[in-house]
Amino acid sequence: QVKVVESGGGLVPEGGSLTLSCTGRGLNLYSYSIGWFRHAAEKGREGVACISRSGGEIYYGDSVRGRFSIDRDNAKTKVILSNSNLKHEDTGIYYCAAAPKDRWLRPGYRYWGQGTQVNVGS
Repeated sequence: QVKVVESGGGLVPEGGSLTLSCTGRGLNLYSYSIGWFRHAAEKGREGVACISRSGGEIYYGDSVRGRFSIDRDNAKTKVILSNSNLKHEDTGIYYCAAAPKDRWLRPGYRYWGQGTQVNVGS
C-alpha cells in the first residue's frame, strides 16, 4: 500500500543541514510530480517544495525558499530534499507525496509516504 518512502530524518542543530530522500515503491517517480510537505502540531500541514514531472520546474514554500533545495537523483529514481541553515521552526514530520499531474503543493496528491521526523534544536 505504501508507494513512496521517506528517509534521512534525524536530530540536527540550528544552522545545520539535513538531506531527505523520497523513493518509489512499485511506483516510478519519474512519472509523477513530487512534493515535500511537513506537519507540526502548532501549524498543521505546510507545503515545503515540489518538482514537476519533467524536473524542469521547481517551487518552494516562502518559509524555506533560499535554504532548501529539491532535485531528482541521477537515475531519476529518487527525489532529494536538501535542507540548509535549519531553524527551530523547521521541526516537524516531513512527507513525500506523488501526483500524476503537477499540483504545485495544492490539494490533489495521490500517494503519501509515512513521514520522517526532523528535529531542529533551538
